[in-house]
Amino acid sequence: MVGRRTVLAAALGLAAAACAAPPERPPAPDAPSPAPSPPRTPAPPSREQVLARCAGRVPQQWGTDLPGVARTVPGGALALTFDACGGPGGDGYDAALIGTLRRLRVPATLFLNARWVDANPGPAAELAADPLFEIGNHGTAHRPLSVTGRSAYGITGTADPVAAYEEVAGNRAKLADLLGRAPGWFRSGTAHYDEVAVALVEQLGERVAGFAVNGDGGATFTPEQVAREVAAAPPGSIVISHFNHPDAGTAEGYARALPGLLDAGRRFVRLSDRTAVPSGE
Repeated sequence: MVGRRTVLAAALGLAAAACAAPPERPPAPDAPSPAPSPPRTPAPPSREQVLARCAGRVPQQWGTDLPGVARTVPGGALALTFDACGGPGGDGYDAALIGTLRRLRVPATLFLNARWVDANPGPAAELAADPLFEIGNHGTAHRPLSVTGRSAYGITGTADPVAAYEEVAGNRAKLADLLGRAPGWFRSGTAHYDEVAVALVEQLGERVAGFAVNGDGGATFTPEQVAREVAAAPPGSIVISHFNHPDAGTAEGYARALPGLLDAGRRFVRLSDRTAVPSGE
């Protein structure tokens, strides 16, 4: 005769099994999940708070490779990043390049400038809704991010902490409206920073994206040059290119390079798919 405890334990086991959630199905390999949302952070500091935190700080460094600027990703993947600079930097839309990424199912992080978004509201909304892509902040006026007005490539940087704040926060608000959440990554115009400006970006809740490989030379390379640079990118590299110059060699160069990289088993990630590695860490 079966004891009452045995019967009761069996019943409880069946009830637990019936209530258990079914196992999750893994996503299809050709349908990447949406880029992870950055953790919820406090409201960005005000201009006054930025001024207070930056008061008396005189930057000692300037360039593209500073502590706190991510240039690589772990695990040997490649992180392709494409800038849309806007304004005098170009308001075009390289639909051929985006089409190649979609056809080959290669994820990427797209850095949108506020002026480019204003000039391309349809493509901006379409790209923001595509889970293949992650959208990053490329600034309000596409300026190098400085607290002293440093320049790069003839472009004058932000003059002081307040201007740097507005360069980041202005487009952050625009992209938050577009995405329904704040972007997690920032890249300045020209990708130049001083260390005080890098700290300012971090205070605003974004991480700073640099690069290890220049894939298209600021949209000046020929298709052959683009294909060569991208194909030779070392594992773990963040690659910078542009998708606002449809007349450049970028689209054709990537169309040549990507099939070979995929055939060789190279993996591609968006920046938030892996924890990018800041320089100096």
